[in-house]
Amino acid sequence: MNCHTGSAMCGSVGWLAGLLVCCASPAGLAQATNPVLYADVPDIAIIRVGGAWYMSSTTMHMSPGLPIMKSTDLVNWRLVGYAYDTLGDDDALALTNGKSSYGRGSWASSLRYHDGTFYATTFSGTTGRTYIYTTKDIERGPWQMTSFRPMLHDHSLFFDDDGRVYMVYGGGDIRLVELAADLSGLKPGGVDQVIIPHASAVAGPNVGLQAEGSQLIKVEGRYYLFNITWPRGGMRTAIVHRADRLTGPWEGRVALADQGVAQGGLIDTPDGRWFAYLFQDHGAVGRTPFLVPVRWEDGWPRLGTDGRVPATLDLPASQGLVPGIVASDEFDRQPGQPPLPLVWQWNHNPDNALWSLTARPGWLRLTTGRVDADFVSARNTLTQRTFGPRCSATTILDASALRDGDVAGLGLLQQRYGFVGVKVEGEARSLVAVSVEGNATVETARVPLAVTTAFLRAECDFGGRRDMASFYYSLDGQTWTPIGRPLRMAYTLPHFMGYRFGLFCYATKTPGGHADFDWFRVSDQTSPAR
Repeated sequence: MNCHTGSAMCGSVGWLAGLLVCCASPAGLAQATNPVLYADVPDIAIIRVGGAWYMSSTTMHMSPGLPIMKSTDLVNWRLVGYAYDTLGDDDALALTNGKSSYGRGSWASSLRYHDGTFYATTFSGTTGRTYIYTTKDIERGPWQMTSFRPMLHDHSLFFDDDGRVYMVYGGGDIRLVELAADLSGLKPGGVDQVIIPHASAVAGPNVGLQAEGSQLIKVEGRYYLFNITWPRGGMRTAIVHRADRLTGPWEGRVALADQGVAQGGLIDTPDGRWFAYLFQDHGAVGRTPFLVPVRWEDGWPRLGTDGRVPATLDLPASQGLVPGIVASDEFDRQPGQPPLPLVWQWNHNPDNALWSLTARPGWLRLTTGRVDADFVSARNTLTQRTFGPRCSATTILDASALRDGDVAGLGLLQQRYGFVGVKVEGEARSLVAVSVEGNATVETARVPLAVTTAFLRAECDFGGRRDMASFYYSLDGQTWTPIGRPLRMAYTLPHFMGYRFGLFCYATKTPGGHADFDWFRVSDQTSPAR
């Protein structure tokens, strides 16, 4: 078979067999388990270039955006870059003037390699535009950006064998549009039509979520289009259509209906095996990637083991998400190192004048530049993913330069957020725990703080969908005391993202104060000594 993920780069599926080491686990050794990434890495798109795979994912309101990850075994991934630093500079993306891009920003991406160039594409309901980023070096960049209207929802970029380039997109009715040769926009007079009306119909008549999340590949001269749908009373379901011509006619069927694992496409290995890369709504931790084995039968991909998502895979075991996807940071930079490792993303566009790693070498300084009402309104919150089944983050905060009304600390970011931090009122400092309970933001605990430095800790338990978080403080880094009530975490659509650890500092009265963080340490262990 010939695998074309929108290009001719894959060639024959077995052409590297014998030249590269097979990525299967040797007999008797540990195997990979699903989810292969127990963290929020949604709407994934994957390509293979030789013996390496590259994956992109949804960014939402985070900056930098459109993350690029690399793997040599389909299981263990590390961040290698982002396609953009900021998507734009309007109020919503910058979290200014009372506007935000929570739940919007940039959504599902498409990733391609064609004629020596890498393409990462996305779209944004915040700006109403479609974006195409290109580079010759996917791991180092730089990336060049082209954008155009309209916004093509959940599109899949596709280079056909005749040199023409398309995007397949939409929800419910799936559409095909042809792009200009330079990808600057839609081609005048080019193809622009519905190719699959009511694509969800193959999953039954009682549809909740209409078909979306298009991923298009070409195998042995035939086109395969994967989408997600959600029948009422059922679960997220993967569907697939196939055709001999892009414009149709298309025939379809359910590809997988098990555990709600859906949305994605197919990828091959150098030794000729196939997998489907999909995701599952996994509670408060977010949407987690799954791999499902695929076999071909009568020109159709058969997903799963007897139609089920396996718990284990004949692939190498995961080595964990630390430090490839999340990582500790001592904030101690050597000459020539980037200011922030790739694991960090800002909540919305940062104000770069108000954070520093050089004002106090070895410390992250966050300075307030305006007055904000609460944690989710604060600018320059620096975040990393939480991850399962359990995780924790610890930091040390120097609050000596906070001003009256300032709040700084360590939070868990989502609409129903929680944090532990230091609050200043007049000359008095207090350790506080704050969480959203129902529709109210509640200070659940307050402890007078006689010193200026405190150790802060947040723990998450996602195992078995418990989705509970707890907060702690310490004055010596050895003895830990719980503070406040446990936070019942919830994945909410207004934010549309799994919980994130966040370092923050905001003013409620007068800007100009600052908080210094000496380090940030993340672990898959919980329950500190106390």
